[in-house]
Amino acid sequence: MSIFLSLSILSLAIFLISYFYDRRRVLTGFLFNVFLISTGLAISFLGVTSNNIFLEFIVLIIFIIMIFVLLFGIYALIIGLLINAKIVIQRERKSLSNLLTLFLGLTLIGYVIIDICNFDRFLYPDVRQFFNSFYMIGLYFLFDVFNFLMASLIYQLNRPKMNQDFIIVLGSRLMGDKVPPLLASRVNKAISFYNKQSKISKPPKIIFSGGQGHDEEISEALGMQLYAIDKGIPMKDTILEDKSVSTLQNMKFSKSIMDNLMPTSYNSIFVTNNYHLFRAGIYARLANLKSQGIGSKTAKYFLPNAMIREYIAIVSMYKKRYIVISILILAFNILLIILPKITLIYIKFTQ
Repeated sequence: MSIFLSLSILSLAIFLISYFYDRRRVLTGFLFNVFLISTGLAISFLGVTSNNIFLEFIVLIIFIIMIFVLLFGIYALIIGLLINAKIVIQRERKSLSNLLTLFLGLTLIGYVIIDICNFDRFLYPDVRQFFNSFYMIGLYFLFDVFNFLMASLIYQLNRPKMNQDFIIVLGSRLMGDKVPPLLASRVNKAISFYNKQSKISKPPKIIFSGGQGHDEEISEALGMQLYAIDKGIPMKDTILEDKSVSTLQNMKFSKSIMDNLMPTSYNSIFVTNNYHLFRAGIYARLANLKSQGIGSKTAKYFLPNAMIREYIAIVSMYKKRYIVISILILAFNILLIILPKITLIYIKFTQ
């Protein structure tokens, strides 16, 4: 028991060190998952070895959940994804980015069919071993998704102090010159923080960051500024950054504005929708901006689709890392195929 408990405490300590050093990393989710697993093992061991009815009940619940996930988890996930896809299609415009839950659900259906049919039995052992590489790569990405989701969830817990000099509001697509609900939720979140801080200290400046798209009549920054002024924010407390066309540029160009206005030091936060918060935090780190983020609410039905899109964007950001890991897994399996053959040839020629 002492080993499992020590492992749990150690993993928690490592997680906290990493979290307070920089929480804007997928590593944060990985370390917290390690803590959860080690704590689960400690509780399970204690429940099995003690006569505590309460602990035994907890272990039983954990065991039942694990069995359910292993046996029926993928089927429950497929049903959930298809239901969500139907809702998104009914409520949102039909675009490729809004059909990700549908594509993932259909992909999982294909995987289940292949697994049930057991096509592997028709393959030569070496070919089967080679295709196992792709199962291993899939397992790696599955584990990485859990780490990403946990890191995103933890990052939602940011509670910045009411001593900010700047609030950066990240832009998104306008409907002509109108602020749609998704973007309005970001501006409203910034306004709420502005009003709370104004009651106890100096009000912050709000930087509205976003350029003008080809289908937008005005810049996103100007659209957000007009919306905020209409909601009672004084114009003197607003700043326009209307050149950026990406989240990274949002951060870099806003940082340049803040550096010019307060060259010595300043406190700042950024606002975006909760599903986009973690990736925006990564871009802030890449822009050498110390800002942490706060997230505005997003319609619950839209979250699964949005989180799939966010993970795809994370993979794209760090594609070299994912390519290298996939190649290493593939190379390891190829080595398992050819090593026995090389060994047999070596033994044959040395006899």
